[in-house]
Amino acid sequence: MNEAIAQSGGAGAIEPASPGRALIIQLVHTFYADVRSDRILGPTFDAVIEDRWEPHLARMVEFWCTVMLETRSFKGNVFAKHMAVPGVTPGHFSRWLAYWFSRTNEFFLPAAAVVLQRAALGIAKMLYRGYFGAGADFAAIVSETREAARAGKPAALPAQDFCS
Repeated sequence: MNEAIAQSGGAGAIEPASPGRALIIQLVHTFYADVRSDRILGPTFDAVIEDRWEPHLARMVEFWCTVMLETRSFKGNVFAKHMAVPGVTPGHFSRWLAYWFSRTNEFFLPAAAVVLQRAALGIAKMLYRGYFGAGADFAAIVSETREAARAGKPAALPAQDFCS
């Protein structure tokens, strides 16, 4: 797929119509470096992934290539895998989303970043309700993510579709 470097946007921003696998690899690796260094997220992920980070990163690249590039290269049950992770709190979700929004805004122009952010919000909402029940207030997580955006972390994303 052609990767056209944009004249505007972040240093790594590209045309949204053709983000390309190479940039998704860079996004996934950079994002998970953030996750691993986070004092809350890092221990949770490390406890589950242990020494299998390289295979996990490869799977995450395939997952996000499937989402963004429609490669259909990812096969797996995201919900079941995550429901087996112990100790997850609502704060894990807002932190994960804040890093994701920040990095997608850094690497992609707005149209492509929004696609990735909406996909992440949809996944987060599904998992959040899996952990905390159908009546769980996902809107609070969206609000925390938006507040982080206003504080200069990730850019705000209209989240009306994800609050209920």
